[in-house]
Amino acid sequence: MGTDKMDMNKWKQSWLQEEQSSFRGWDFSALSGRMEEEQLPWNYEAAVRAYIRGTTGNLLDMGTGGGEFLLSLSPPKGRTYATEAYPPNVELCRKLLPKHGIELRQVFSDEELPFADDSFELVMNRHEAFSACEVQRILKPGGVFITQQVGGKNNRGLSAFLLGDGAAPEDDAFCLEPVCSELRSCGFTVIEASENFPLLRFRDVGALVYFAKIIEWEFPGFSVERCYDRLVLLQQQLERNGYVESMEHRFMITAVKR
Repeated sequence: MGTDKMDMNKWKQSWLQEEQSSFRGWDFSALSGRMEEEQLPWNYEAAVRAYIRGTTGNLLDMGTGGGEFLLSLSPPKGRTYATEAYPPNVELCRKLLPKHGIELRQVFSDEELPFADDSFELVMNRHEAFSACEVQRILKPGGVFITQQVGGKNNRGLSAFLLGDGAAPEDDAFCLEPVCSELRSCGFTVIEASENFPLLRFRDVGALVYFAKIIEWEFPGFSVERCYDRLVLLQQQLERNGYVESMEHRFMITAVKR
């Protein structure tokens, strides 16, 4: 299918509007039906729910974002803590989480978490940076650390297509085995570990623009103007195939403090 100049002017204006869209917390509902992620072979939510049910002590959600996922778990009041570093999310969570019996602590360094030694029975972490030895410090002996991470190859092919030499480089060190090794060296026993490379499909290029503007560490310096020619190529690809595809990178680890 061909795309004439009038069509592309229309698309460009649409993409520029997507680029200016506001974003709060960690809520991608604006992309519902426009972006599809291939299902992972594990279920992080089900796993953390099972551990929460078996926990009688304190639990922590690291990098809670806007608190959306944590609140969906209905965690125990008075025993649940959350950390967050991004100032707009900190402000949002300070207003929201205390109403649900959750205490928020702002963090400024992965190496210095604002908790005493042996504070938690369970530490959850979905897509948040962490220091393995610092997590070990705040867990009680026998405490569980469960994390799902975005690996160092995530969306790198799409980033390279859009940004060329300015794309985010692959990080071969941030994948399952090196992270498991680091956890073991910091006093953990790894009891479960899985890695997967699911596909992400955008059903319109505007959804990709919205996404790339938010995930700026994977698409550094992205803008519609800078990447316009490449976006046009992706629009033509979408008209042929019905989607634009990217490869993601995920791994999940459950570890116990020795």
